Amino acid sequence: MERRRKRVKYFFIFPSIIWVLSFTIFPLIYSFSLTFFRVRLGRPARFVGLANFARILSDYKMWNALRITLLYVAVTVAIQVVLGLLIALLFHQEMKGKSLFRALLILPIFCTPVAVGYLGLTVFYEEGGPINSILMSILGMKIPWLSNPFWAWLAIILLDVWQWTPFCFLVILAGLQSLPEEIYDAAYLDSSSEWEIFRKITFPMVQPVVIIVLLLRLIESFKIFDVVYSLTGGGPATSTEVYSLFTYRTGLKFFDFGYASVLGYLLLAIVMVAVNIFFRRVREVYE
Repeated sequence: MERRRKRVKYFFIFPSIIWVLSFTIFPLIYSFSLTFFRVRLGRPARFVGLANFARILSDYKMWNALRITLLYVAVTVAIQVVLGLLIALLFHQEMKGKSLFRALLILPIFCTPVAVGYLGLTVFYEEGGPINSILMSILGMKIPWLSNPFWAWLAIILLDVWQWTPFCFLVILAGLQSLPEEIYDAAYLDSSSEWEIFRKITFPMVQPVVIIVLLLRLIESFKIFDVVYSLTGGGPATSTEVYSLFTYRTGLKFFDFGYASVLGYLLLAIVMVAVNIFFRRVREVYE
């Protein structure tokens, strides 16, 4: 009977093992093997050794996409975390209609990123779009949101901040609400300065939550694809072509699977290094 029970547990574990092997480990190993081959659709694979890796050094399009992505990550993550913290502090206070406003504020999280991009096409439409219509009626000017490199890049950042700041707000607010009230009661006996209480008590106590939010958004921002693809398509020219979009075009538009695999592993390495440096700095602070 005991032996039969052991066999039953393996029966339930086996589908999970098959799932992990099929959709995680096998693609990882297969894609890594492609990095050593010149693979084109309809042509036999040709072993090229480290040629795909060496190609990265002279690929100015890849470096442009990487530069755009790094700048995007730095700007959006900083804005989202800071805004999320400020809004969480606001909603941590007593106010009327707080539950309703909180529910409305987190709605963008549930939007599909592709749909957000197409929504941006309507909002930032240069001829008759709502933003330019308001600007024309008030200032008598309009902004070339999608035809100018700077404004197109700014439009992507605004959409991403609109969608993911509520996530930062929600997690940080949960951290604030878990702080013990007794500490604040004692703090108000020694000081009436809200800024001093925030700087010496609130922020140090909620800092681990902020760090987790920062790390999660850092990892996700490196994978930005949907909004850029549906809003600008990487244009005008390649001014908003982020790294994931460049990798997609390399592999699924030009069918250069070997080089696309190298690009994918390069992004993985960059994210791992960034996370490792991040954790090292955090460890130094707490030690």
